Amino acid sequence: MPKVAPAEQAEFLNDAPSTEPATHTVLSSLRERILTGQIAPGSRLRAEALATEMNVSRTPIRSALAVLSAEGIVQYSVNRGYTVRSITIGDILASIEVRAALEGTATRLSVDHGWSPSELDLLQDCALKGRAIVDRGEWSVEIEAEWYELNWVFHRAINIAARNPVLRNAMRMTILSPVMGDVIHISPVVAAHVPHRLRQIPATPPEHILQSQAEHEAIVSAIKADDSLTAERLMIAHVMATKARVHAMATLR
Repeated sequence: MPKVAPAEQAEFLNDAPSTEPATHTVLSSLRERILTGQIAPGSRLRAEALATEMNVSRTPIRSALAVLSAEGIVQYSVNRGYTVRSITIGDILASIEVRAALEGTATRLSVDHGWSPSELDLLQDCALKGRAIVDRGEWSVEIEAEWYELNWVFHRAINIAARNPVLRNAMRMTILSPVMGDVIHISPVVAAHVPHRLRQIPATPPEHILQSQAEHEAIVSAIKADDSLTAERLMIAHVMATKARVHAMATLR
């Protein structure tokens, strides 16, 4: 993905958050730190300490904690305040299943509403750049991060093109694992259940990436053909493939 997107595409991807900018920044940072295990389950989240650490006032911290509580990532009690909730692999598998239904709906709605040429160019560009990456035949931590950045833009573009803020808000409730990478590698909850040998980065593109890339291309084709039902079906299967892979790897003990 180009580091600087064309202005129209950048504005499209920068879908206005439903929170104040300061709260949105704090929220994104705290969510990522919790989901990647940088802030451990059971940790108390004190607004004063976090405000000092993040160099912001307590107001965006408190607003972000309230959102994270609604999302189920943290929990609140009168005696202890906010603490990081212990998320299980079952929670993550369940969230993927719900996200599959929501992303399928978003994909169908995006076709029903119609894509502008600029929006469709962005989506197709993601698929083309992803194809170029896997066709190089090499794989590493850095290459994987590059591919998953495109993957994030691909899914975000479709979700925004659905033009349904209620649907996007519902989708945020399903984010119980990091989104900018392979859940097997960057979610400590999942990694704890997967044998070490299955978490190694291979030298060539892994099978699940090749499959996912092909699915992206099929979804783009369905969208370009204005086939909303096929696009929806393909997206649901695409997301559910992640659940099947996590379940299979986590039970291979």
